Amino acid sequence: MERFLEDQAELPVQCPSWAVSIGYLGVASAAVLSNFGSAWGTWKAGVSLVHTGIRHPGSVMKNVIPIVMAGVIGIYGLIVAVILAESIPKPNLKRENLYSVYTAMAHLSAGLCTGISGLVAGGCIGIVGDYGVRAVGYRASNITLFPGSSEKAGYSSIPDSDEGGGGQEVSGTEDQNKLFVGMLIMLIFSEALALYGLIVALIVSQHTYTCAE
Repeated sequence: MERFLEDQAELPVQCPSWAVSIGYLGVASAAVLSNFGSAWGTWKAGVSLVHTGIRHPGSVMKNVIPIVMAGVIGIYGLIVAVILAESIPKPNLKRENLYSVYTAMAHLSAGLCTGISGLVAGGCIGIVGDYGVRAVGYRASNITLFPGSSEKAGYSSIPDSDEGGGGQEVSGTEDQNKLFVGMLIMLIFSEALALYGLIVALIVSQHTYTCAE
């Protein structure tokens, strides 16, 4: 009994064998959740881009920005996942674990910061890009969004150029540009959410405690 208690006292409290599982869970969280958000945003914005391109093919390359910004979120998760994976050491030749619970929890927190931030940012980019691309496409195609209203109150009453506009101060092209700029600003701040998670993850991942070799 005394021998058993001595062996238990010599066990590394801060470096159990299951600590590695927590660390790799942080790696998986960073990669999987970020890629999920990236795929979500690409899906939402991509479907709207294809539908809008049927009526207005000229706006496809201009409105591809939401898809690009959604794809960048997956890169954030990849960067953090690689950094965390490289920070997990192997056991030494005596089969002793050198990876502490403190470091594992820090890596799990870093992975969740990046993954969940990328997930919500990707969803936000997808939804904003969905409605934004459709709005720009509707305006470019002079499609009225209110079929029951008169022609004067609809969007189609505003021409795409100043030719024959009767001295109107705002043209259809200017309206289209205003819609695009507004969508772009919302996309930038949505992308910033994932960037905030990346910055916090890089800082937290530096908090380590190594067991004595």
